[in-house]
Amino acid sequence: MTTLPGSVILVVGATGGIGREIARQLSAAGATLVLAGRDAARLEALGIPGSIVTGDLTDAAAVDALVARAVQSSGGLDGVVNAAGVVAFGPARTLPDDALEKLFAVNALAPIRLLRAATDSLTASAAAGREPFFLTISGVVSESPTAGLAAYSASKAALAAFGQAAGRELRRSGIRLIDARPGHTETGLADRPISGVAPSFPAGLQPGDVAARIVAALAAGERDLPSSAFAPPV
Repeated sequence: MTTLPGSVILVVGATGGIGREIARQLSAAGATLVLAGRDAARLEALGIPGSIVTGDLTDAAAVDALVARAVQSSGGLDGVVNAAGVVAFGPARTLPDDALEKLFAVNALAPIRLLRAATDSLTASAAAGREPFFLTISGVVSESPTAGLAAYSASKAALAAFGQAAGRELRRSGIRLIDARPGHTETGLADRPISGVAPSFPAGLQPGDVAARIVAALAAGERDLPSSAFAPPV
C-alpha cells in the first residue's frame, strides 16, 4: 500500500477529465502534487495546490525535461499518474499518418518515456522506505479492441503490455506499476478526437467515480484495475 499523505506525486494530463479528478482527490488525501500538462494557464485554473510543469508529450526530450523539472521542484517523486491521452475514430484503412503517429506518441511512447525518466527518483523513494508507484490508464479497449477504434485500441494495448512487463522488471526495485482499464468515461475526450468523428456511445462512467476507484487502489497497494473493477454496483 502507499501512504498518500505527504507523498509527492506527478500527475501528467492533470487538466483532462480523469486526471483532474485524480489530482483533486490525491490533494484531498494529503498528497503533494506536481501538475503537468501543455498549458500552464489551464493548470493554474484548476486551483489545486502544487507545482506546475509543462511539456509536449510527443517530444522525447520534452518528456525527460518535464520529469527533471518535476523532480527538481519537489525534491523527488513517490508516484507518477499518467492520465494523458488522445483518441481517433474511423476505419483503420482511412486513418491518416499524422493521427496514427500522434496516437502512439502520446498513448504509448510518452508513458514509456515517463517511466524511464522517473525510475531513478522512484527507486530512491523505495530505498527511503516508501512505496512508489507508476499508474497508467490503458482503458477497456486494451482488453477488448474495438472496431472503429483499431489504432487507438492498439496504442492502448501497447501501453498495457508495456506496463505488465515493466512491472515485473521493477518489482525488485520496489516500484509498483498499476494499469487502470475503465470503460467509456464521460471526460469529453470523445468530443476532441485528433481524427474522425465519435460514434454514439451509451452513457459512460463518471470521472469522479473512476478517479475514486483509482485513488483507493493506489492507497491499498493494488497492482491491476481491470474493467470489471469499475463496474457499478448492482
